[in-house]
Formats: sequence, structure tokens, C-alpha cells
Amino acid sequence: MKPKATIQWTLAFLLLASCMQAQSIWNTAHLANVKHSIHEPFYATTYEILKAEADRLLDAQPLSVMMKEKTPASGDKHDYMSQARYYWPDPTKPNGLPYINRDGVSNPELNKLDRNRLGTTAGRITTLALVWYFSGEEQYARKATELIRVWFLNKDTRMNPNLEYAQMIPGHNNDKGRCYGLIDTYSFIEMLDAVALLEQSKAFTTQDSKQLKKWFSKLTDWMLASPQGKEEAASANNHSVAYDAQIIAFALYTGNKKLAQEIINDFPQKRIFPQIAPDGRQPHELQRTLAFHYSQYNLTHFIDIMLMAKNLGIKLDDITSTDGRNFYKAMDFLASYVGKGLSEWPYQQISGWESSIQNFCKDLYRTAVYLNPARKDYLNLYYAHRILKPHDNFNLLYIQATALDNPIRK
Repeated sequence: MKPKATIQWTLAFLLLASCMQAQSIWNTAHLANVKHSIHEPFYATTYEILKAEADRLLDAQPLSVMMKEKTPASGDKHDYMSQARYYWPDPTKPNGLPYINRDGVSNPELNKLDRNRLGTTAGRITTLALVWYFSGEEQYARKATELIRVWFLNKDTRMNPNLEYAQMIPGHNNDKGRCYGLIDTYSFIEMLDAVALLEQSKAFTTQDSKQLKKWFSKLTDWMLASPQGKEEAASANNHSVAYDAQIIAFALYTGNKKLAQEIINDFPQKRIFPQIAPDGRQPHELQRTLAFHYSQYNLTHFIDIMLMAKNLGIKLDDITSTDGRNFYKAMDFLASYVGKGLSEWPYQQISGWESSIQNFCKDLYRTAVYLNPARKDYLNLYYAHRILKPHDNFNLLYIQATALDNPIRK
């Protein structure tokens, strides 16, 4: 390695390490290594695709809550509004109201409100921030900052920091939002890791950072104090785990380490032991029509929280109840179905079997590499059954390329 390259890599690592306290689920040392190796065969194709997407985004119109077709019951379009995913018009009613549940079947009416725009915005900010970090080209940071300002900060376009009208059901409760709507902002967790990188750019100013932290402090306060937030915190399934993950991530981003630690310290008794049976099943998730998906989805939230806890020096993954309930029991239960067909799964999974298996393979990898290197069985299962996709940012964000990781082809 040339001395100049060594110095550049060292500076890159130190630069990233300076924002380590703001990171939550990403591993700062890994990102520094990827930056240093970004043109190596395994990473190069995914990076090229990511950069091409960032180039397209440079001309994209920023999205805003003001673009939705409807206005919430508050009369304020700045209030975020989304519709419950699995609710459809009642065919027995002339006007279809109130809507009725068809679990596992998404209603495309969601596209008319804010949920997809929120997720798209978070994803775009993440893409642009990553490409700025890997390339050092300030144009990507400028565009990411523009998107942040439009969605969160500018008076005329910003989202109010609440979810009062999230996942409302047409015809129910005067179209008021429900507790389940708090999961709509889960994509902000990864986005804030990207923002932590962006803090080192010229485009994202100290004032931007201060205002965004203030916005997330207000959202956190709303999530803690609102009826929807309190109900979500009391739920018995993946929603309460996703709630905890968001509170922890937002608290860490805004500097409220005490709140993050309180949620983490309560996590085993409040979430792990009640939600995982001694044999590893997750009873609440297994009741769903997408039982494997929701079991896996919940474990993804578990892993996110355990990674955030690890960054604070707290180890959660191996905590076990007196009757044997723990995180690894749940992982092992799902792992026993990797490589098997849908017909061998004893619960419902009305669609998305293969995609759910692939998502779980990523959970196996993150667990083995970032939580418990002793679980070589998870790593072996991952390598045996993963399907690498060149456009998947997981390749950059998590995979520590080895001899087993061949170059990815488009």
C-alpha cells in the first residue's frame, strides 16, 4: 500500500469515527473499510449502481407532505397522513365505508397520501449521503441537504413532527390515525445514520443539524406522550419493538443517551421474554397471514436494537429468561426453515416466501458478524442460501468481503 493511500484511508477512518456517537445501526469501522475498498471487485458494482441512482436524484424534485391529495382532519396539510395498508372498501356498503380488513393484501390507495413519499425521501437522503461519503463529491451532499430541508425544515413544506393521522382507516374514528402508524417512520433510523455521515459535509450546516435534532426531539416527545404512542408501546407484537427501536435511535441522534439506555435496559423484560416462547416461536407474529415475514421482520427490529445497545456497551443478544426464552431461540426457529419450501412451513405465508427467506439470511449475517461471531452456523447458512443482488445496499453497509464473496455482476 502506498504511503499516500495509507494516509488517505486513515484520515477517512478518523473522519467517520468523529461522528461515531451519532451512528446507531451501521458500523463505522466497516464503512471506513468499504470506503477504502470501494473499487474492489465485490463492492464496485453495487457502488456503481448506487452512484448512478444518486446521479439521477440530483435532478429529482424534492417531496413534501404538501403534495398529498387529501387534507387530514386537522385541516393542516403539514400533518403527516397515511392509510392503513390492509384496509379496503366494504363491498356491501354503497360508499365502501367504513373500510374492512384484508390482512396481508396491500391497498394501492396508500400512494395517494404521505407514506410512500416519506419512505422515498428517507431512501433518497440515505443514497445521496452514502455516495457523498464514498466519493467525496459535494454535489450529493447538497442534494441530500435540500431534501432534508424540504421534508423537515422549510416552513412552507415541512412535515409537522407528529403522526396523528398515520395509518388511519377511512370511515373509522373520524379518520384519526392509529397507534400502528408509528411504524411508518422506521426508515428514519437508517436515514439518521446517513445524516450522521452528512454532518461532515460542507452542505449540511450546523444550523441544519440543530434544526433537524430539534425536529426529532419533538417527534420523540410526541411518540412518548401521545395516546397513539402509549398504545404502541403497550402492544405485544413487532410494533412495540419497532417503537422501541425508533425511540432509541431518535434519542441517540438528539443526544438523549439517558432515554436510550432506559429503553434498552427494559428491553429483555418488556419485549424479548413476552414475545418469544421457550421453543423460539413468536406467537403473535405466527397468527398473521404472513407469519414467516412478520416473525423475520420482528427479529430485524431486535437486531437493530441490539446493535444500538452494543454501541453503548450493553449486550442484549444472549440474555435468557428462567424458562429459556431468548433471541437466539427465535433465530434458530426460523433458521430451521431456510432452504425448505413453503409447504414445510406450518403456518400461513400467503405471499413472499422467497423474499422473506432472503431477508432472514441478512439477519443471520448481521447476527453472526456484528453480534456473535461464535455463531458460524448462521454464517454458513447465509452463504449457502443467499442470493446476491447487485443493487442491494446491504452489500456495502454490512458485508465484510472475504474469499467467499465473488465479484458481483450486473
